[in-house]
Amino acid sequence: MSHRSLTAIILLVLSLLFALGIVSPAMAEIARDVPARSGDYVLGPGDVIRITVYQNPDLTTEARVSEGGVISFPLLGSVAVGGRSAGSVERQIERQLREGGFVLQPQVSVLATQMRGNQVSVIGLVGRPGRYPLETSNIRLSDVLATAGGIAPTGADTVVLIGVRDGKTLRSEIDIPALFLKGGEGDVTVSGGDILYVHRAPTFYIYGEVQRPGAFRLERNMSVMQALATGGGINQRGTLRGLQVHRRNPEGHLEIVEPALEDLLRPDDVIYVRESLF
Repeated sequence: MSHRSLTAIILLVLSLLFALGIVSPAMAEIARDVPARSGDYVLGPGDVIRITVYQNPDLTTEARVSEGGVISFPLLGSVAVGGRSAGSVERQIERQLREGGFVLQPQVSVLATQMRGNQVSVIGLVGRPGRYPLETSNIRLSDVLATAGGIAPTGADTVVLIGVRDGKTLRSEIDIPALFLKGGEGDVTVSGGDILYVHRAPTFYIYGEVQRPGAFRLERNMSVMQALATGGGINQRGTLRGLQVHRRNPEGHLEIVEPALEDLLRPDDVIYVRESLF
């Protein structure tokens, strides 16, 4: 069930209970504090908010949300705001000012001036590594990745997501090309405290009698022939006879194989092109 559907059900049930006299008007008012939209930004520790009350400039307050999720507001003292949207906090303060007899018809505005409570860390081979605030609660992984400048040319095609969900540590690898080729089905929603990590792209090496020896990015399903083409092909002194690939087996031992041109390469393979004897 979606957040929006659940919210609608809660509001309907509480409205019926209020109509039957089972819940108090204050309880019905609290029900309306539930964020109406699933995309509302949720305030968290470290956020700085500016609160203004219409025609009451002396109540204008700029406060930082504490680790316990509370702020101090004139006349009201401590107000719990952590885990709530700005709109929800506005209604809460309006109710408390009205019920306390401080302001007859309060009109409260809450604006988040610094959003530090809900941030995602993006590290590894991206354009701009760093910490980025979640301005809404439904930001997708692709949105954060784009904000960080996307994956660098030397970065891998997969992003590792590390976070906490329902009190349990989550680790997931998201295949970015497959994500978009499949219509964004796996574009997960990120949460405050998540870490996105982009590792170095897999590499292969080629040396010997080729035009451009060196290290190159290993593309998916790259064959030996494609790898040779990436290195500019063999030069005038080279030959395909006795072509070798040096690779590590699962135990870490070096193996030397003589591949066919259509064989697929593995990460960190080293291709050696011999010199022709004729």
